[in-house]
Amino acid sequence: MNSPLHLLIVGATGAVGREVLAAALADRRIDEVVAPTRRALAPHAKLLNPVVVDFTHLPAAAAWWQVDAVVCALGTTIKAAGSQTAFAAVDRDLPIQVAKLARDAGATRYALNSSLGASLTGNFYLRTKAQSETGIRGIGYPVFTIVRPSLIDATREQSRPGSHWGFSLRACSNHLSRSAIGR
Repeated sequence: MNSPLHLLIVGATGAVGREVLAAALADRRIDEVVAPTRRALAPHAKLLNPVVVDFTHLPAAAAWWQVDAVVCALGTTIKAAGSQTAFAAVDRDLPIQVAKLARDAGATRYALNSSLGASLTGNFYLRTKAQSETGIRGIGYPVFTIVRPSLIDATREQSRPGSHWGFSLRACSNHLSRSAIGR
């Protein structure tokens, strides 16, 4: 029998992170979920929720880094961040910093929510995502998983008109494709 898993989720209040957190809390194989956030989450018997006011100064000596695995669902938009520099701090620098701290404390698995098309030769957004992937890969996790979704269909606190357009276009495309093949 496998031993219970201790899982760290960063980005637990975002669109993807909320779903990962809910699934992790419901999963019997996971004994403890550590989810550092800026504001307190609803209490749960399996949840350790350190409130971290300033993610630019993560407490390196915190005992909650001692986990088996990490799921990184951190992400923002340039508009929300306010600049490319601030965006890169959240989408590149913070995932790499979390990866180092957790690996130094013994984590052996890391899963990163990146982006479809992440490439060191892409536009700023895609380069930043690829740089995050490259930086984490270099830390030496025995198991490193990269998830590259396209548009993420989720309820968000802030509206994203571009995503709305993309989902509308995808729905129209799906309908046309089904019509073309007679379904």
